[in-house]
Amino acid sequence: MNIKIVLCAIFLGLAFNSCKDNKVAKEETQQTNTEADKLPGLWSLQAMEQKDSLGNWSKWRGGMQGYLLYDGDKNMALHLLKKDYEKTDLRFPNFTDTISEAALKHLTGSYIYIGNYKILKDQNIVEHTRLSHSNPGDWGKVVQRRFSFQGDTLIVQPVEDKNASLRLKWLKEK
Repeated sequence: MNIKIVLCAIFLGLAFNSCKDNKVAKEETQQTNTEADKLPGLWSLQAMEQKDSLGNWSKWRGGMQGYLLYDGDKNMALHLLKKDYEKTDLRFPNFTDTISEAALKHLTGSYIYIGNYKILKDQNIVEHTRLSHSNPGDWGKVVQRRFSFQGDTLIVQPVEDKNASLRLKWLKEK
């Protein structure tokens, strides 16, 4: 009879610890999913900054504006523009090769791409596969962006060395 009690106690102990371990694993998964689940939506750029060699952050190119969209179904879009891009008297037709040099220079202040995305949850990285891009040389390229949240602000930093000194801060549109 004592053996049955001991075996029963061991069994209950193992079962309890197993349930406890499963609960901890589920909570850890839920935390990871929660971070990734915050991405879908329309985000408005609040700041685009560059880190200097001393580690100080400053506005990149005097300030930028833009939007970032994650649709929750693995599609995304990004549009970055020079600050006050829309505040110009320049007017020109679309899809023509006869616009002024000033208009061409102005157009270079707009950076757009559309693509697919996937989240590398264990690394807090979102990977963009560009389907189209305002720069033909960037069509089809895959880039990675590290992401984190500070309150309701999405912080995105390019992973590739070329742009690793940049940081973009986004607020979700309501």
